Amino acid sequence: MRKPNKVERELSNEKTEAILDGAMQEFLANGYAATSMDKIAAAASVSKATVYSYFQDKERLFTVLIQHLAQKKELFNLQKLHAMQGEPAIVLKSFADGMLNNIAADPQILTFLRVIIGESGRFPELARAFVQNIEKPTLELLTQYLTSRSELQLRDPEVAARAFIGGIIHFVLLQEVLHSGDLVPMERDRLLDNLLELIIRPLAKVQ
Repeated sequence: MRKPNKVERELSNEKTEAILDGAMQEFLANGYAATSMDKIAAAASVSKATVYSYFQDKERLFTVLIQHLAQKKELFNLQKLHAMQGEPAIVLKSFADGMLNNIAADPQILTFLRVIIGESGRFPELARAFVQNIEKPTLELLTQYLTSRSELQLRDPEVAARAFIGGIIHFVLLQEVLHSGDLVPMERDRLLDNLLELIIRPLAKVQ
């Protein structure tokens, strides 16, 4: 089989990006169930046959969009997790700040999360794709880091990782997704400082 040349690869990448952009636009505007491949094709300015040639069905397209979100928009700051080195207090604070900054900088992320949560009852595979591609790798990397920091003497690094990330996600859900920051107010720095203390404090006691 002939391999695509450079121009063909560039055109392929451009069409892929156009389809993903069109899909994001439609999913955000209409939700998953109400979005059709016809609407995505129109939004991307390509034929429906082209959409199907790149993505076999709507579920596959949505899953690739989640992967794209993880890679391009760095929702959970995975690149920083991969490169984590240094003192836990500095590393964890930098990771948490980066994660919150990424979410605050791109309103599409929150809208996309609302789509996933809102459609999870009828289409649980969409929520599972989000967990598989974003949540699970984040928990695994953070657990690995905490496990490597033996000086913390954490009884269960995985639980510590879940508590740390869970606290941040809950903060975002209340503040942004559920629009209830005024009902249960919490300053960002106060939250992060105390989440850090829950992990770092055992080290202070030992010393």
